[in-house]
Amino acid sequence: METMIQIHQVSKTFKGSETITNVNMNVNRGEIYGFLGPNGAGKTTIMKMILNLVKPSSGEIRVFNQPVLPTSVQYLKRIGSIIEYPVFYDRLTAEANLDLHCRYVGYHSKSAIKEALEIVGLHGVGKKIIHEFSLGMKQRLGIARAIVTKPDILILDEPINGLDPIGIKDIRELLLHFKANYGTTILISSHIVSEIESVADTIGIIHQGQLLTEVKMEDIRGQHAGSLEEYFINLVHGGKRYA
Repeated sequence: METMIQIHQVSKTFKGSETITNVNMNVNRGEIYGFLGPNGAGKTTIMKMILNLVKPSSGEIRVFNQPVLPTSVQYLKRIGSIIEYPVFYDRLTAEANLDLHCRYVGYHSKSAIKEALEIVGLHGVGKKIIHEFSLGMKQRLGIARAIVTKPDILILDEPINGLDPIGIKDIRELLLHFKANYGTTILISSHIVSEIESVADTIGIIHQGQLLTEVKMEDIRGQHAGSLEEYFINLVHGGKRYA
């Protein structure tokens, strides 16, 4: 199976303190990889390093089987992403924001903008100014921006933040749709176990900057004969539940 994202012995030090420690991680073509861990575990930092927004202190990251160097930029045209809270030009419309993004990456398709807005449940608001959007609408628009160019890889950092239960269900169905219909490779992070469990093929559990395990969801259901929640609690907290 082809590896789309490979992280080998990657560490990151901020101000003399190591926040990511010797992480090894493999995301395979066409799978949904659920990156699971408590807030502050290091999920966002690793995603930023994959996107070259943060440079690793040591180790190697390869995407599309090419090393990510400090000057690497071309590979980013094949990746859609949303990291933390999406930022837009607030005085422009939703359509204008997506059009600027498409121009930036060299993707030209007016119909793709309309399609992306419809897919994320923003039909009919393309002409609306961003500063009039709610938090949930901005989150949906961020996902529309990530998918509008039909990328080979989607990297989504806590994409359900700010969404109501209907929105969460919509995003879950969207991820499965892109995997099934486009063969998109998806790396999605969350601290909500149930949402990762509902979509992921492979689970990577990170805690305090260390990747504790990579495990197939089918193995958790089979060999471990339990839920991802129980597996996560036993691995991270030694079986102790936290309110």
